[in-house]
Amino acid sequence: MRFKPPSAGRAQGDLTPMIDMTFQLIAFFMVLINFTEADQNERIKLPTSEIVKPPDAPLEEPIFLHLTKEGTVILGGIETTVEGAKPNLVVEANILKHKKSSPSKATIIIRGDVGVQAGEVQKLVQICQEAEFEKFALRAEEEYD
Repeated sequence: MRFKPPSAGRAQGDLTPMIDMTFQLIAFFMVLINFTEADQNERIKLPTSEIVKPPDAPLEEPIFLHLTKEGTVILGGIETTVEGAKPNLVVEANILKHKKSSPSKATIIIRGDVGVQAGEVQKLVQICQEAEFEKFALRAEEEYD
């Protein structure tokens, strides 16, 4: 019985499983990505502060309000005046109530532009309080030396 001598060619591996695994890992990490940056609006330039610090724990029910330098409020992609934000906030409060939660558990995060006057922020907080919200946080950028 004669045996064939092994061929002198190179052995080639099948790379398909490795490529499949790579794409699965990419998809996995895309699902796990932190979307906190998605709650930002590029039109808002935050003021800087030396005492700013990130929150200690994630907020339970965050609602982002973007206050532009023109004095308009952006909530969920809808841009309106400060006074016109109240119906949208009432809708948000009703959604929380429908989810068996409470507007008092939600935190309103106000991202006010550096050019916004403090009176506009106070007016917005008052409108949020009329819609039964109680917790507020103001965003600023950390000032670096």
